[in-house]
Amino acid sequence: MAEITAAMVKELREKTGAGMMDCKTALNESGGDVEAAVDWLRKKGLAKAAKKAGRVAAEGLIGVAVSDKKGVVVEVNSETDFVARNEQFQGLVKMIAQAALHGSADLDALNARKVGDLTIADAIASAIATIGENITLRRATSLHVGQGVAASYVHSQVTEGLGKIGVIVALESAGKRDELMALARMIAMHVAASNPLALDASGLDPAVVQRERGVLSDKARAQGKPANVIDKIVESGLKTYYKEVCLLDQAFVHDPGKSVAQAVKEAEGKGGGPIKVTGFVRYALGEGIERHDSDFAAEVAAAAGQG
Repeated sequence: MAEITAAMVKELREKTGAGMMDCKTALNESGGDVEAAVDWLRKKGLAKAAKKAGRVAAEGLIGVAVSDKKGVVVEVNSETDFVARNEQFQGLVKMIAQAALHGSADLDALNARKVGDLTIADAIASAIATIGENITLRRATSLHVGQGVAASYVHSQVTEGLGKIGVIVALESAGKRDELMALARMIAMHVAASNPLALDASGLDPAVVQRERGVLSDKARAQGKPANVIDKIVESGLKTYYKEVCLLDQAFVHDPGKSVAQAVKEAEGKGGGPIKVTGFVRYALGEGIERHDSDFAAEVAAAAGQG
């Protein structure tokens, strides 16, 4: 049997919100496979759908920049939150976002891009030497439309275009620019709050859908549902899942009585023509990077029988 470590229990607890002992049991039952343990907890009704973003675990800033029909979002990490309040660091992140906006968001190309006499990579190295902390350009993404608008939203903003969560949204339309920008910004705010996984069901990773299908099927079977009913339960459950994780199917945070797709359709009257959401990108600072919390780790270790 695989050894169940405190780190594994901690990771599973953060993913699911389940109790530590439940997490330890799930890992034991799943042979130490964290993803299988998530499914085990869900089948037992001990965890919510495994769609939560990882806890913010790295410091630094998310930077966004938009210009006409293009938007970019970048993440630059530092070791401490103190550095994120440093004006030099903030200037560095803004410079990187602008470089991506006017060039490529590909990391290799972005690091090699010259701004003045220095490349972005050189500017980061210089900031490391001056500030005294490790600084990394972790990721960057851009969106572009041929006709329409790109808009952004920054949550927990520390200064213009910089914060803890950054979102860019692109709308394709020949309609009125002011109306389109207002709608795009509202959708960007919605994305920041609701964290969709894809634009619609067709954009979801097939493996994710198959996994969800398996969880729903196993849960219905465990409840004693007859075989001829399970398929209907699974399909109904998937429709509910899509409403939770697909942008266009989600309830619009600005008007929960309608979906995002319905809100876009209604906006076409004011916008003066058809509107299509062509894409979105949401970056949350440090998602997927684990922060080490000694006090919490000690608590988990004790619960896992290692303390």
